[in-house]
Amino acid sequence: MRGDGDIVVLRDAVVRIEGRRVLGPVDLDVRSGERWVLLGPNGSGKTTLLGLAGARRQPTSGLVRVLGLTFGRADVRTLHPRIGHCSHTLTEMMPGNLSVLDVVLTGKRSALVTWFDLIDDEDRAKARERLAEVGADTLAGQAFAACSQGERQRVLLARALFGRPELLILDEPSAGLDFPARELLVAALEASAEQPDRPTMLLATQHLEEVPPSTTHAALLLAGELTASGPVETVLTGERLRECFGLDVEVGRRNGRWWAASST
Repeated sequence: MRGDGDIVVLRDAVVRIEGRRVLGPVDLDVRSGERWVLLGPNGSGKTTLLGLAGARRQPTSGLVRVLGLTFGRADVRTLHPRIGHCSHTLTEMMPGNLSVLDVVLTGKRSALVTWFDLIDDEDRAKARERLAEVGADTLAGQAFAACSQGERQRVLLARALFGRPELLILDEPSAGLDFPARELLVAALEASAEQPDRPTMLLATQHLEEVPPSTTHAALLLAGELTASGPVETVLTGERLRECFGLDVEVGRRNGRWWAASST
C-alpha cells in the first residue's frame, strides 16, 4: 500500500449543468490507501462526484485537488495516466474490433485505441499479468466484442489497473451483471486490494451486495449533497441509509460482505 497523503480533496465543490446544481456544495477528503464506496439514489450526483475525483470534470465553484494538483492552476490532463477508470458505459465506447489484450493495452495512456502508443513486449507481458490478476487471462486473444458483459467488466478493470494507478475510479461496474458475473468482479476487486501497491479506490454503486469487503470508507449522496461520510461501519447503518433512500432498511454484514433489505 502506498504512503499516507491526500488523494482527493473537495472543499465547497459545486457542479452546475445548464444553470442547474447537480452536485454540491461537497466537502470530502480521501487519503492514500482508502477504499471508498459511494451510494445514493439515481440522480444523486455519484457520477458527477466521480468525474471531479477522476479529473474528468471541472467544478463550477469551490476547490478540487486530486493527487496534489489543484484544478484551475494546472493542466488536469497530466493526471489521467495516474488514474484508472472502469465503468459499464466504457464498454460501449471501446472499438469492437479490438482484442481483449489490446483493450487492456489502451490503459497505458487511458485512451480508446493503441495506435499512437509504442507498445513493446514488456507492455504485452504487463497486460497479461493484469488479466491474470482479474481472472481473465484465458481471454487475451479473444475479441472484446465476443466477451460476455461480465467478462468485459473484468477486462476493463484490468485495463484500469494496467499502469498501477494511484487512484481507481469505478462507476457502477456491476450494472447489468448477473449474480455469477458480479461475484467474479467483486473477487477481482479484492485481488487488486491485496497488491502491495494497491490504488486508492472510489466505487459508485446502488447495491450494498456489490461493496467489496476491503472497503474502508463510505459516503451517501442525496440530491447532490453528502448526507454522511466516514468509516464504512459508521455510514452503512439502517438509520443513515433510511435518511438517504427514504426507506426503512435492515443492514447486515457476513464474512465481510454487506447486505440490505427493506424492513417494512
